[in-house]
Amino acid sequence: MTDLELLNALQAKSVLSAEQATALKKDIALSGRALEDVIYERRIVDDAKVVAVKSEILGVPYQHVDAASVDASLASVIPEDTMRTYRVAPLSKQDTTLVVGMVNPDDTKAQEALRFIARRLRLDLGVYLISYGDFQELLRKISPYKSAVESAVRSLSTASMGSGRKAVRFDEDIAKGGEEAPIIKIVSDTFREAVQSRASDIHLEPQENYLRIRFRVDGDLHEVATLPVELAQPIISRVKVISNLKIDETRIPQDGRFRAKVADRDIDFRVSTFPTPLGEKVAIRVLDPTTGLKSFETLGLTGGNLLAVEEGLAKPFGMILITGPTGSGKTTTLYALLSRLNKENVNIVSLEDPVEYFVAGLNQSQVRPEIGYDFASGLREILRQDPDIIMVGEIRDRETASLAVQAALTGHIVLSTLHTNNAAGVVPRLLDMGVEQFLLPVALNLMISQRLVGRLCEDCKKGETAPPEIQKIIEHSLAGVSQDTRAGYQAPYTVYRSEGCEQCKNRGTKGRVAVYEALHMSKGLKEIMNERPTAQKILAEAKKQGMLTLREDGILKALQGTVSMEEVLRSTEEEE
Repeated sequence: MTDLELLNALQAKSVLSAEQATALKKDIALSGRALEDVIYERRIVDDAKVVAVKSEILGVPYQHVDAASVDASLASVIPEDTMRTYRVAPLSKQDTTLVVGMVNPDDTKAQEALRFIARRLRLDLGVYLISYGDFQELLRKISPYKSAVESAVRSLSTASMGSGRKAVRFDEDIAKGGEEAPIIKIVSDTFREAVQSRASDIHLEPQENYLRIRFRVDGDLHEVATLPVELAQPIISRVKVISNLKIDETRIPQDGRFRAKVADRDIDFRVSTFPTPLGEKVAIRVLDPTTGLKSFETLGLTGGNLLAVEEGLAKPFGMILITGPTGSGKTTTLYALLSRLNKENVNIVSLEDPVEYFVAGLNQSQVRPEIGYDFASGLREILRQDPDIIMVGEIRDRETASLAVQAALTGHIVLSTLHTNNAAGVVPRLLDMGVEQFLLPVALNLMISQRLVGRLCEDCKKGETAPPEIQKIIEHSLAGVSQDTRAGYQAPYTVYRSEGCEQCKNRGTKGRVAVYEALHMSKGLKEIMNERPTAQKILAEAKKQGMLTLREDGILKALQGTVSMEEVLRSTEEEE
């Protein structure tokens, strides 16, 4: 079936709204990409809903696949290139039958390839329709990274693998070889594994006797491979080549960027080199749209916080500021807000440092302070671009703060980030930056603060009655929360923990979720701001509004079993 037929069916079944269908039709026409790829990447609707409609139309039974239950040894049955090309994967092998999953079971070329493999193995063939998301998880399961890297290392002719720092000499045909050259394969496999592991960063770190490769997953660094020290320089040189960096310059840091197609997705990689006595260290930021662009629900915006955000976005002008420490997910929330505002009838212009995700429909610009193009100068130029909505990556100084406030006062929606501990600290911080006090009640719409905590693994989490000291903390923290919000949570409270399993790689968590507090401009808050605003007065007014603090939102998420109570208490503070 064609993408257009599937799109019309999804709209007819009310899986997609008319507005979503129109936007997707334009997107797939311009990009040439498959409909299901775009839906999966942007998390527009649940993958299962799409494939259920597809199953009904094609008459092929749909099966949800738990990648952990699939035997990794099946990887030898179907070549990896065939799996990736035709989007098929082996699910099981039962007696004389090979059961496979197909993303596109009506693809005649894929059918022929599978029939050929089945005939060669003298097996019957059974077919299920699987979702694109499940297919990606299966690829990750049956394409192990370490064995591929070890195989590439073994194929290299390294005369001395001792403890010295002397670099091995590679023949010209290896250094400039085809796609299967070992160094190229090690680098490409590392990038693929990082994307499939949902890593946010890759670290290539030369040590005294080896090259260490680490991934940052869910905020924590994990070692994934160690390679002979002789491979450090060739591997780092390969990364520099594809990033358009100077290979012969190893004395100073360099920054670069490149885009690659990994696991059927366009991924941006931001590269930074850093000289050390043992060689250049490389940090690579993995900018994957499927993990960086999220819906409000996926982020963790729910209940009263979601209502406050929806109310703030509905206003025709004003500032929406997101606060939190470095690494708290502010930029991800910013992109989620922009995605909600991104419509055909508005002009959105952004200033970013750097542009992390390219979003269709947004006019994105990267500041370059080294040539005088910073947030302040860029903001002046943006106002000449007839914008409706302005996004400034971060308000760092007095001039940027003043210009952002002026833009909000002149009829624009302005979104930005700020470094404060909580939502109540936004006003004092802006006053410290020299913004006139009387301007803030009119200019400010919404102040959001957030923290990231690990999302408990659904497969191994277990509930238990909280210890007496935790019971007291929960009761005390929820004392100011409305009865409607805390309905269903009664003492003795149940909390959850995860011991770890194969699905979460024994970490106990799988992904992260944010805890929020959202403070909107109210009549009472305006009165405080017209007098002598302090964080304490603003917080008192916020509680009158019924605002959930970071800790309160976190505790509610912990009682729901989304996160662990220990991490919530560790990541948040009790508001005074």
